[in-house]
Amino acid sequence: MLDKSKLTSVKSNEQKDASSENTSNKASDGNYSPEEIAKFDKLAESWWDPNGSYKTAIEFNRARVEYFIAQICTFYNLDVNQDKPLSGLRILDVGCGGGLVCEPLAQAGASVTGIDVSEMSIEVAKRHASQSDLDIEYRHEHAEHTVRHNETPFDVVINAEVIEHVPNQKELVKQCSSLCKVGGCVIMATLNRTIKSFVIGIIGAEYIMRYLPRGTHSWYLFVTPFELNSMASIARMKLVTEIGMAFNVFNKKWRTTKSVSINYIQIYERLGKIR
Repeated sequence: MLDKSKLTSVKSNEQKDASSENTSNKASDGNYSPEEIAKFDKLAESWWDPNGSYKTAIEFNRARVEYFIAQICTFYNLDVNQDKPLSGLRILDVGCGGGLVCEPLAQAGASVTGIDVSEMSIEVAKRHASQSDLDIEYRHEHAEHTVRHNETPFDVVINAEVIEHVPNQKELVKQCSSLCKVGGCVIMATLNRTIKSFVIGIIGAEYIMRYLPRGTHSWYLFVTPFELNSMASIARMKLVTEIGMAFNVFNKKWRTTKSVSINYIQIYERLGKIR
């Protein structure tokens, strides 16, 4: 049964963005790097290509989203074995790219919204959702715009592999917290800043094995679990659990692991009002 107490929504204050001269472009200002967006724009058409630049990311996403769904069900006391276990939940994917996370969540019954500052990625996501006959709301906008104009907080907010691409990481964490209702679930996923992540995540994945395009990541923008938890605490979130992700080079499969030395996922509960 759905835990009704955690599904009680509260309204956030709606503010008009008077600072933007171009109101038609909701991603024109905000916490993102134009250089980073250009990378993803260039590769937008490859999001769903099993033989394209993101083919390893597609398998990574499969294992990751499976964990997301299981953790959301645990958080809300839902039966993961049901046909549509996430029915009744509103989920926001911040930095949704081509919709790799959004679509499985929608298939699991959730009402899903995806936002991204890459207009090309949003168009790819919309097209693929239509082909998959899935009702997903995609918006070309920045999280700051969503914070200002969103009236009803979400039950779950997901931010996966985004924080390592933005200049103001603390602000992104705060925005994700603001978009989640009190008592709701926030999922953060990123790469740890370790020597191992540099060797495997960048040198190995981008330059040797070519699992990702060269220049996809900057090691200096990686975030340690301690740093992310500190930012989350300031943003009024409490860590529930964390887990790592590991890649098997022999069978090309991803799995969860206790080690958070490379990729990791943290599950949070949104607490009270952000100071």
